[in-house]
Amino acid sequence: RFQIQRGKTDPTSYKSLGDCFRTIFQREGLLGFYKGIFPPILAETPKRAVKFFTFEQYKKLLGYASLPPGLAFALAGLGSGLTEAVVVNPFEVVKVTLQTNRNAIAEQPSSFVQARQIIKTDGLGFQGLNKGLTATLGRHGVFNMVYFGFYFNVKNILPVNTDPNLEFLRKFGIGLVSGTIASIINIPFDVAKSRIQGPQPVPGEIKYRTCFKTMATVYKEEG
Repeated sequence: RFQIQRGKTDPTSYKSLGDCFRTIFQREGLLGFYKGIFPPILAETPKRAVKFFTFEQYKKLLGYASLPPGLAFALAGLGSGLTEAVVVNPFEVVKVTLQTNRNAIAEQPSSFVQARQIIKTDGLGFQGLNKGLTATLGRHGVFNMVYFGFYFNVKNILPVNTDPNLEFLRKFGIGLVSGTIASIINIPFDVAKSRIQGPQPVPGEIKYRTCFKTMATVYKEEG
């Protein structure tokens, strides 16, 4: 919701995280927090399968190029993220559309009805079910490049613990730091994706059109 709202001039903008939670609960009820949950659930299994399968395949291919291991892991992560984005983007379009509807959840169309409506109105292309694909490619590509690159490089540097509990904490800690750094770096792409896929400030006028133009607009207007 924070990513979708259009600055302080948005009459429905949220003042803080707490205000966002209170407003959603008051206006949309408890289920308002779960709007658009069905598309990510549908996408999760193929998304994970594509991510890890393609990561291993890209890693094998890059092994023939005699690249340094650190660079090979990062490039394999980039490739897996770009492939994952193509799979997940239509689900993201439906999810964001459902989340931007601020009516009570009982008044909303289902995920399938919403998807059919998007296809009927705007088609399957870059104005329809694949809107914001470039930003989604950036989001997943950058995240996986940083995550896999950092995780496997640091994991290979830090010594393995013979104590299974300490070894679990080692891997958990590396994964936690990897995910945090990757999220910080890729969040501008995520904001751009949400603005492009969400409602435009003026109906009938497209303000947020492409990934990098959207980033530039958000930076110029909101910092």
